[in-house]
This record gives sequence, C-alpha cells and structure tokens, in this order.
Amino acid sequence: MFSNIGLPGILLIGIFALIFFGPSKLPELGKAVGKTLKEFKSATKELTSDLATPSNPIPLDDVKPVAGLDLLQKTTPVDHVS
Repeated sequence: MFSNIGLPGILLIGIFALIFFGPSKLPELGKAVGKTLKEFKSATKELTSDLATPSNPIPLDDVKPVAGLDLLQKTTPVDHVS
C-alpha cells in the first residue's frame, strides 16, 4: 500500500505529525493506528477465508433447469446471421 513512499516521504509525514499532534500525543496516535491496522488485517483475513471455503455448496442434482432454454438452443447463432 505505501511501498512507494520512500524515506523522504516517511520523514515528511513524521515532521507533520510532530507539528500537528505534538510529541506527547504521538505514542497514543501510533498505538491507535497500529491497533486499527491489526483489526483491518484480521477482518480481511477472516473475510478471505470465508470466501475461499463454501459454507453450503449446492449439489448439481438440485439445480433447476432454466425455463425457455430449449427456445434459446433453437435460435440461429449471431455469427450465422447474414
């Protein structure tokens, strides 16, 4: 996400943080940012694992045929239309 910032960008962000928040608030701010990132990563990991494993797969025998499918199969394909 921030892989292209580089050292000058990080130093600039640190200087702005010192100016706006002061040295007494920086540890609290860093802790809050770290906690937020940790929660975001765990939520992302949980969502990814939920999407990767199907919770209730539908057997193919239970899938109903599409109504009107036989009409679609009888039509002329687009590439054969003159």
